[in-house]
Amino acid sequence: MARQQTDHLFKLIKSMTKAEKRNFKLYANRIGDGENVKFVNLFDIIDKQKDYNEEEILKKAPEIKQTQLPNLKANLTKNLLVSLRLSSQLNDADIMLRQQIDYAKILYNKALYRQSLITLEKAKLQAKKYERQLLYFEMVEFEKLIESQYITRSIDNRADEITLESDNLNHSLTLVGALSNLAIKLYGFYLKHGYVRNEEDQIAITEFFHENMPVFNADKLGFLEKLYLYQSHVWYYQISQDFLMQYRYSLKWVELFRDNPDALVSQTDLYIKGLNNMLEGLYFAGDYARFEKGLLELRQFKELSEMPLTKNVELNLCYHYYTHFINWHYMEGTFSEGVKMVPEIVDFIEENDIYLDNHIILVFYYKIACLYFGSGDHKNTVKFLNLVINYKDAELRSDIQCFARILNLITHFEMQNFDLIEYLVKNTYRFLSKMKDLHRTQKELLFFLRRLPSISPERLDDAFLGLLAELKRLRQDPFEKRPFLYLDIISWLESKISGIPVQDVIRQKRVTGHFEVKKQGSNNLQ
Repeated sequence: MARQQTDHLFKLIKSMTKAEKRNFKLYANRIGDGENVKFVNLFDIIDKQKDYNEEEILKKAPEIKQTQLPNLKANLTKNLLVSLRLSSQLNDADIMLRQQIDYAKILYNKALYRQSLITLEKAKLQAKKYERQLLYFEMVEFEKLIESQYITRSIDNRADEITLESDNLNHSLTLVGALSNLAIKLYGFYLKHGYVRNEEDQIAITEFFHENMPVFNADKLGFLEKLYLYQSHVWYYQISQDFLMQYRYSLKWVELFRDNPDALVSQTDLYIKGLNNMLEGLYFAGDYARFEKGLLELRQFKELSEMPLTKNVELNLCYHYYTHFINWHYMEGTFSEGVKMVPEIVDFIEENDIYLDNHIILVFYYKIACLYFGSGDHKNTVKFLNLVINYKDAELRSDIQCFARILNLITHFEMQNFDLIEYLVKNTYRFLSKMKDLHRTQKELLFFLRRLPSISPERLDDAFLGLLAELKRLRQDPFEKRPFLYLDIISWLESKISGIPVQDVIRQKRVTGHFEVKKQGSNNLQ
């Protein structure tokens, strides 16, 4: 499942729908010049390729010389984008609004100032409707330029109005910029490190959050200010492992779009991102009822939405839906049922490999490995864990990299590969130390796994019970509960002691709210 290095033009062509390809052919035929034949031929060749291959292009199109290819590709890319822009203008608010600005500029250049102002006034109404403040500001600034050329009797009043409008927008955009900067920096921290690892991390992220939070009047916040404010809180509480607060601010984020249906149409990807974070908060908070309700909302949007969805939105919908459907199987303890969807997920990854970022693929591999582990399929667990462990960027989601190695150790113990245990423990210990992710829970696990092969069978249950008691104690420490977010180690230990599959332990907890640990064939121990 190695990722294919590919060409930007190849990616663009492969992202196009049949309708978009047909529209491009019609557009290209209208151009009708000598170069047109060459770049349409180039388009057809690349469109039929499974992987980008320049040698094949030159072989199938002998009229194209090697030296001509870069310019021809650039020309094809430009014309593809023009064609896509024409076909997207009705479905994309930004493209439609920019086109109106372009029309106003053309009219201005013709000295048709009044017509230009009328065009901008109509466009401003649409910009307000779709919450596109930056484009709205650009329109206002253009209005100021035109008003300086087109003098009317009401220029005094209009000058005051447009200046006030510009000042208010400028203030709003400054606040939006500060809040969006805070949100993206927090998100970047999460992508690299995951959750806080210790008190030092928590103090640092809390100080950063409060020091970079701009001053604002909550009663005067517009749509975008609220959106980035809620985003900032979501990332902060997610990193801090306060999942109830993550859910609450994610819900505010989602409700913001529910209350602004036009913004939902123009910024669908952000609505889906909000739903994803809401579901993630509910999953880690263990709120099964609201999680199922949120998952149903995501599923219905995916399957029943009548809105035209871009490739970007479709990919995000599928990614988040698959992720939370896996989480649902984790919560229900239905791992054997969950692995049935793995081929579909793998097909999704492979079909969209050129679009999915490394973070998404890494998360999928780890989650699939956990599904297989819960179902008792240790061979496939190791297969997908190796895809994580051997990933080229070891610093991306270093938290997942660390826990993939711990789960790999546990899986090899289950497979009775005792000759590998000591070697894997040393490698895992070294990696966790390097990533500064070696805390008491991880140390207890590594120490236990290292000595497991030497523990006699009659003492094994007592050893598991001792580790279970220690891990339950550590789980009460807010900075030691982090490992349990990645791997249900407690349920695994309970399954080993009781001699029943781990998914049955989780299912019983889901149904009854608890699980009584019993030694195999003995009295209740807890």
